[in-house]
Amino acid sequence: MKEIKVGLIGFGTVGSGTAEVLLEQAKNLEKKTGLKITLKTVADIVADALPEKFAGTILSKDANEIFTDPEIDIVVELIGGLEPARTFMLKAIEAGKHVVSANKALLSIHGREIFAAAAKKGVEVGFEASVGGGIPVIKSLKEGLAANNILSIMGIMNGTANYILSQMTDYGLPFDEVLKDAQEKGYAEADPTYDVEGIDTAHKLVILMMMAYGINIGLEDVSTEGISQIKPVDISFAKKFGYRLKLLAISKNHGDHVEARVHPTMVPDDHMLASINGAYNGIHFKGDMVGNVLLYGMGAGKMPTGSAVAADIVDIARNIANGSVGRVPALSYLPEMIKDCSITPMESLRCPYYFRISALDKTGVLATIAGILGKNDISIESVIQKDRQDTGAVPIVIRTHEAEEKAVQAAIAEIDSLDICVEKTVKIRILE
Repeated sequence: MKEIKVGLIGFGTVGSGTAEVLLEQAKNLEKKTGLKITLKTVADIVADALPEKFAGTILSKDANEIFTDPEIDIVVELIGGLEPARTFMLKAIEAGKHVVSANKALLSIHGREIFAAAAKKGVEVGFEASVGGGIPVIKSLKEGLAANNILSIMGIMNGTANYILSQMTDYGLPFDEVLKDAQEKGYAEADPTYDVEGIDTAHKLVILMMMAYGINIGLEDVSTEGISQIKPVDISFAKKFGYRLKLLAISKNHGDHVEARVHPTMVPDDHMLASINGAYNGIHFKGDMVGNVLLYGMGAGKMPTGSAVAADIVDIARNIANGSVGRVPALSYLPEMIKDCSITPMESLRCPYYFRISALDKTGVLATIAGILGKNDISIESVIQKDRQDTGAVPIVIRTHEAEEKAVQAAIAEIDSLDICVEKTVKIRILE
C-alpha cells in the first residue's frame, strides 16, 4: 500500500483536531483511497510533547525539518497569521511540497503570490478549511458548481458574530453583555475585532470571489462594516418589520463589475439565511444553471475544521497516487484565465434602508427629516415614532424604498447636523 506522509506546522486547536481526524479515520481513509496517510512530523514551538496516541509522530521545534525532509509529500500550515505562515508556505512550495492551509487572512492578502508559486512549481494548494469550517464550500464551488456562471454569493460566514446577533435577538440583550458571554464560552477571542467588525468575513468573501468569478481581488476591495454599533432597539424594530438582523457577506456579479461588501443586514424572516442562528454558518450561491444553493453547518471548531483540512489532504494524496496533480486548478479557473475586474462603487449601491434617528420631541421635526430625504430622492415606506426617552429625544424609525447609497449618505450627514438630533443616525441596509 502506497504511503503519503504529512508534515503539520502548528499543534493548536485546529492542528490537534486535524491530527486526531487523520488518526481516528485512518482505516476508513485506507478503504476510500487505497493509501496509508501518515502524520510523520509535527512542528510546534510551544508543545513539549504530543499525546501518547501519536507515539509514532516526530515532534520538532523547527519547521525547516519538514521542508527539508524528502519523505514528506504534504505540508499543512495551521499557525494562522500572516508571518511566518506566508514564509512557511512559500518554503514548502519551493521544496516541491504540496500545501494545505486554513488561513483565510493569509490567502485573502497573499493568495495571489502563493497560488502563482504553486502553479509554477507544479504543486497543489488545499484551503477547504479557510471558509466555512467543516462545510465543503470550496469543493462545492470549485467542482460541484463548475458548470455555472456564479451570479451571486451571500452568506453568514462568522459564527461569533452570528452567535452574538442571535442572542441579542432571542433575549433582547445588549452587544457588550453578549460579547462577554461569547468570550466566556469560547465562541469569541479575547480580542474579537476581526469577528465583530466584519474583517474575518471579508477575508472569506475575497477567497470565494476569486473562485466564483475568476478575478483578482484583495481585502481592500471589500467595503466592510461590523456589528458593534447594533443595539437591542434596532433588533426589536427589525422583528416588528419581519426581519432578522445578520452580518452578511454579499457579492453580486454584474458582468463588467462585481459587488463586494460585508455589513449588518435586515434579512426577511422567510429568507433561507434568516433561520441560521447561533454559531452556525450558511453560504448561499446562485448559479445561472443550478439556481439557488445553500450550504449550512458548523463554521468553526476543532473537529469540523480538522475534518476540512483532512479532506484536502485526502484529495491531494489521491492526486499524487494517480499522477493527476493539478487536475483541478486551485481557484477553479486556469491561472492564465484569472483577470482583473472592477469593483462596484459602494456609493452606487441601491437597496431599501432602515434609519433610526434620535431627535428632540419638537413640532415639525418629522417634516424636516422627511424634507431632507425627499430632497435626496429617498422615498419613505413607513415611519414609527416611539415615546420620548430619558434624554428628551424620540427615536424616529424610517424604512425607505430602494435608494442610492450616495444619496443616503448625503441625507444622513444633513440630518445628523441638525440641532434637533442628539445622536448619530443608525443606518442598516435591508435585503430584498
